[in-house]
Order: sequence, then structure tokens, then C-alpha cells
Amino acid sequence: MAPEVLGLIMFMTVLAILLTGFPVALTLAGVALLFAFLGDWMGIFPLGMLGAYPLRIFGTMTNDVLVAVPLFIFMGVMLERSNVAGALLETMGLLFGRLRGGLGISVIVVGMLLAASTGIVGATVVTMGLLSLPIMLRMGYDPKLATGLVCASGTLGQIIPPSIVLVLLAEILQGANESAAALGGDLAPEPVTVIDLFAGALLPGLMLVGLYICWQIFMAIWKPSSSPIVPPQPDQPPLFWLVITGIVPPMFLIVAVLGSILFGIATPTESAAVGAIGAALLAVKNKRLTWSMVRDVGQETTKISSMVFLILIGASMFSLVFRGFGGDELIEEFLSDLPGGLFGAMFVVMAAIFFLGFFLDFIEIIFVVVPIVGPILIALGIDPLVLGIMIGINLQTSFLTPPFGFALFYLRGAAPPEIKTTDIYRGVLPFVVIQLSAIGIIAVFPGIATWLPRAIF
Repeated sequence: MAPEVLGLIMFMTVLAILLTGFPVALTLAGVALLFAFLGDWMGIFPLGMLGAYPLRIFGTMTNDVLVAVPLFIFMGVMLERSNVAGALLETMGLLFGRLRGGLGISVIVVGMLLAASTGIVGATVVTMGLLSLPIMLRMGYDPKLATGLVCASGTLGQIIPPSIVLVLLAEILQGANESAAALGGDLAPEPVTVIDLFAGALLPGLMLVGLYICWQIFMAIWKPSSSPIVPPQPDQPPLFWLVITGIVPPMFLIVAVLGSILFGIATPTESAAVGAIGAALLAVKNKRLTWSMVRDVGQETTKISSMVFLILIGASMFSLVFRGFGGDELIEEFLSDLPGGLFGAMFVVMAAIFFLGFFLDFIEIIFVVVPIVGPILIALGIDPLVLGIMIGINLQTSFLTPPFGFALFYLRGAAPPEIKTTDIYRGVLPFVVIQLSAIGIIAVFPGIATWLPRAIF
């Protein structure tokens, strides 16, 4: 048996076991190790390659950028527990409520602000579902439109920085860029950093927000009954005071974190630490910071961070064995021989990631798929930043796609009983189309992703 064939069998075996729900990290590392011994027994795998595995783990342990992951997670969980979303939604609802569709626009803007504050999709979707969905239904919004807006807005944390997805993608793309440069004989390629990816994702993320708002405006014009006007409340506090207390503090935190990164004042890790402290101070302002809350946030942060890094360790073993079988060379030949050149290869890869997103978590796709296809696509000529942004939006789309999108399950658990599952599925379909259109727009106009990093740096 050719080693490349055994490598593909290993890849399909991992996907099959993951679909059964077995732990991801154990699946990746365990299957890879078993196939490595099988390949050595068959004489088609050099078992000595596993000697490089401890060096890979040590490189992960000494990577300063990855320290930002638990800090951003802490920041997101702390903000989710401190009722920042409630204050934002109340204030935005009063700002836009007198417009037809204004409450829907408020939900989109709040989702954008929470995305730039937390970056945790599950927490954002559940929070928005609990806070905004009952209000929208009570005001007479179409259930399909309301659930679609909540799901789509809640997933903006995948692409709008600071995003954990972008931190992990930058780390993988840096390695892919170096591998692609080595294929072309360039031993000193221009690095791909988290800062570059944050800057590159800002305009595409805002473009998505704009497309969501355009859809809400279209629905308000085409079908006015779906987006009624919210009548003003007679006993509401002064709007100026609500803006000062509800919007300014989280906006200041966003500017402090993102601004310090984009303008080179601090590294992503240092900015993440500032964000963690800022989130705790916002909890103090809202009079919600207690010892039990700090303990719960710390435990949740440890749980999520441990899952991410354990998957990273398992994926490192998988990619090492897959390369030992020559699987990357086989995929390189397959993508290079596709009709259409780079466009054909990108179309196939994006379609594959979109399909895998039905079943696999975004972390699994980043650590398993991107290291395999990334070097090949970059070697074919795509800009690493454009590739990263397109993958990020594609992974965001996978959260929305029926029937297995994670955001749909999150909202189903938080939605009122009168909301049907079919309402959620039908409500997100227009936003899936918007997401796919955004990927196409960036493919045609890559400057949307590359202009800001080049202008700043």
C-alpha cells in the first residue's frame, strides 16, 4: 500500500470517529499514533519522525501569542456574566426603536459590540436569545426574522477582532506561510501575525454587519409587518444617561484593546491582559463582581482554554504523522491539477470547509484542515491574510448552517417555547446566503482584507 493512501485512510478514520462524539484531542493523537505504528510495521512510515513531536509541544508552550487565548476567554466570560449585553441592548433599542426595523438593527449592533468584546459565540447567542428574542416577539417581530438576526449577530465574534478564531488561525497560517515559502525557496518570508489578521478582519467584519443591516432594512420595507416600530416607554430614563452608562464603558474597552493592538502600543497578549482587567472593572461598575463569580469565571476559562490547547497538542501529532505519510504532497498534487488554477483550488477548499463545518467544531477544522491545505494555497498565490479571512467567515457560516449549526442549537436551548425549530432554520437561511456572498466579495475584491493592514503597518 502506498503511504499516501494510508494517510488518507487515517484522515477519513479521524473524521468518522469525530462524528461519533469521541473527544477530539484523544481522537487526533490516538489515531495518528496507531497509524504511525501501523505504517512502521508496513515499512512505509519513518517512526523516527515522532522524535520531532516533543519539539512541537515545546514550541507551543513557549509561544507568547497563545497566552492571549485564555486572557481573551476570561474577558469574554467575565463580560457575559456582568450583564453588559443587557445594558447595551436596552440603550440601542431606545436609540433605534422609533424606526421600523430599529429593534432588529439594535440587535445587530449589540451583536457587533459583543463580538468585539467577548468573541465567544455560544455565550453571545445564548445571551442575545435570552434578552432580545422575547422583546422582539412581544413587539410583533416575525419569529423567523428575529431568530435569524439573533443567530447571525451572535456569530460575529468569529470574525470581528479580538477573536479567538483569528488568534488560532494566525498561528496556523504563520506555519503554513513558512512551509509555502520553503517550497518556493524563500527562507525568510514576510510573517503573518495576529495583529495583521486582526487588522485584516476589521473591514470584512464591518462589511458583514452592514449586509445584515441592509437585510433588516429590506425586510422592513418589503414586509413591514415583520419589523414593527417599538413605541417609546413613558418611564424610560434619560437617553443621554443610558448612553453614558450602557455604551461608553464597553466601547472604551473595545477601543483600548483593539486600538492598542492595531497601533502597535501593545502586543495581542498585553492587550488581552488589559481586556481581562477591563472586563473585571465593568463587572465592578455593574455591581456584579463577587468572589463566587470570579471563581466561576476562572473555572470556565480554565475549562475552555484546556480544551483548546489539548486539541492543539493532538492536532500537532496528527499533522506530523500525516506529513510523514506524504499526505500533504498528495493533496498538493490534487489541488494543483484542478481546473481553474487557484480559483478552482480555493473553491474546493472552501466547499470542503463549509461541509465539514456541518459536523466539526471550528477548532478542529483550524487545527486539522488548515495546516494541510494552507501551504498549498499560499504556494499557488493567495495572500495569507485573504485566505485567513475567507476561512474565518466560512467557519462563521458553519455555525449558522442547518441542520447542525452550533448557533442553532445554542438558540434552541435559550429560545421561548413558542419558537419552532423550523422557524430558526428558515430564519438563518438568508444570513447563510449573505455569509457566502461575503466570501465571494472578498475573493473578487481581496483589498477589503489587505488594505487596512498595509495602511497601518
